[in-house]
Amino acid sequence: MSAPKKELYDRAKSFHYAFEGWWYVLRTQHNAWIHALITMIIVGLGLWLRLPARDWAVLILTFMAVWMAEFMNTAIEAVVDMIMPDLHPLAKVAKDVAAAAVLVGALGAVLIGLLLLGPPLWERLFG
Repeated sequence: MSAPKKELYDRAKSFHYAFEGWWYVLRTQHNAWIHALITMIIVGLGLWLRLPARDWAVLILTFMAVWMAEFMNTAIEAVVDMIMPDLHPLAKVAKDVAAAAVLVGALGAVLIGLLLLGPPLWERLFG
């Protein structure tokens, strides 16, 4: 295989692995389904409210932060389970802190959603 073809093949494979990871999270993490549902609801609401581009940029960054936290939490849990199959206080700390990162991201996302969607939704419903 020539160098450019191998480079393209390697890039395509890296995307394949990334999507395998995404699908693993969706298959195995119940909270990921909650994130997915809320993401779809907020996207639909944002389209209905015709949010400006700047608000979409903030929402996309917010979705990305929550999803990245969920992905990292899942990865940390898998590594901890692999390295430490028996209960250990530090394994618990690692898992709890990773879960807390998701919680912090999700709570921040709620606040951002209220700030960006609240006023136009209020205006649309009651204005």
